[in-house]
Amino acid sequence: MLEHITVPTLLLDETKCRQNIKMMAEKARRNNIRLRPHFKTHQSTQVGEWFREQGTTGITVSSLTMARYFAQHGWDDILVAIPVNIREIELVNELASQVQLHLVAVNIETVEALAQQLQHPVKLWLKIDTGYRRTGILPHSHEELDHIVHLLEQSDKLHFTGVLAHDGHTYKQTDKEAIRTIHHTTVFLLHLVRDRYKARLPELQVSIGDTPSCSILETINGVDEIRPGNYVFYDLTQQHIGSCSFEQIAVCMACPVIAKHPERNEIIVHGGSVHFSKDSLLELDGSVIFGRVVELSENGWSAPLEGIALVSLSQEHGTVRTSKELFDRYKVGDLMGILPIHSCLTADAMRGYTSLDGKHLEHLSGVPVVG
Repeated sequence: MLEHITVPTLLLDETKCRQNIKMMAEKARRNNIRLRPHFKTHQSTQVGEWFREQGTTGITVSSLTMARYFAQHGWDDILVAIPVNIREIELVNELASQVQLHLVAVNIETVEALAQQLQHPVKLWLKIDTGYRRTGILPHSHEELDHIVHLLEQSDKLHFTGVLAHDGHTYKQTDKEAIRTIHHTTVFLLHLVRDRYKARLPELQVSIGDTPSCSILETINGVDEIRPGNYVFYDLTQQHIGSCSFEQIAVCMACPVIAKHPERNEIIVHGGSVHFSKDSLLELDGSVIFGRVVELSENGWSAPLEGIALVSLSQEHGTVRTSKELFDRYKVGDLMGILPIHSCLTADAMRGYTSLDGKHLEHLSGVPVVG
């Protein structure tokens, strides 16, 4: 399979990927909670089928376009986790007529617009800011929450389903206890909001979603569903956090070696920011890397090699700095394997995958827009 690769290619280890999917599905079953995995990481109908085999029925996506893609492939219970863009109301109505559509709101203006323009019922979740500070309603903004909930109760198209949060601040941690603390704080704050309306809306649910806490915690209490996504592939960031081992990372870039510079022990690969993204990782010694080098084989790849790393990216070029011993191992025309820092963005940039047995798997960004 490797001899047929001529350009930067994102390799996918199906066995590892399936194991990651199974691991989280089993964890959800043990904890008696619903798993609504986020499909923004893989964005692939073929990978999506591997989730079905583990019993997944409801999914999370990050855009209405992504929702339409998966709706066209048979998924009929879809949560769009980004606050709904009311300029896309036509697409909202199209999807709401076809699937059980879940939307997220953080402002009264959004709820008012939906109440006026929706043609079909949708389930609405209120996003609560429990500490990430990206977006969401603060849990103690009672006047704002009361106003929104009152409007939801008056609408025949908006069905208030529950409160949710994304603990994006767990991605800045490397201490498992800190991640547990963030998780428990979020669950506590979400319950404060839910309990405010529980007497008259007893069916309200609690939903959380971040790969670090869902990976690290074995016991998950106080929530009805979890929405992790990155765990399908994992990456160097998740390994750095402690969410996974190197052996669980299911994607790897194969990059052609295009130049060597022995005077500075640097190797240039065809693989730049348009392939990896610009995400980086800060090492303990203060250096910054953009990927770790592994040894490729027909059966996959090794653990990261010591003394070699991807240290710089431009648009098409990647600079790999290496020890003298490893420098001599590579020649121009070879393929170099590099684990990505952030698999979600790398997958989006690459627009598809090549499995270890040579099959091509599609990615939404590589599929022509229809409709």
